[in-house]
Amino acid sequence: MTIKLTELDSRVTFGEQLERETGPVVLINTFNVDLDDEARLLAAWTDDAAFMQDQPGYISTQLHRGIAGSTTFVNIAEWDSARSPRAAFFSPGFQDRIGRYPDSAVATPHLFVKVAVPGICTAEPVGIAIPEQRGIADQSDLV
Repeated sequence: MTIKLTELDSRVTFGEQLERETGPVVLINTFNVDLDDEARLLAAWTDDAAFMQDQPGYISTQLHRGIAGSTTFVNIAEWDSARSPRAAFFSPGFQDRIGRYPDSAVATPHLFVKVAVPGICTAEPVGIAIPEQRGIADQSDLV
């Protein structure tokens, strides 16, 4: 068995993101699975999360589940840099674990950085300009 990976963004792959020298980063990984495979997904994810907790650069993780019978799960993990999850993902210990996911599992991982929006949320500067006014209509102001 092996988990299938899909890309969230058609302009940049998860692999390309892992090559960046930036941080801290937030890994948001969406999992979709058949109803009959939920327990196996959770067992595999739990094992992965325990492994990741011991990896350099790991900060935290939280798993979320969709409501109303959804079989969509979202993992939100914080890392000190993009290099840290890359090292963890390509380690033999993690690669051995990938086969434990059920065949119906589809993962969509993507790395993010926090964005500061004046009066709404704070973050470290990352080179993204947000207009002062609320309700951004023209996304071209984002760099």
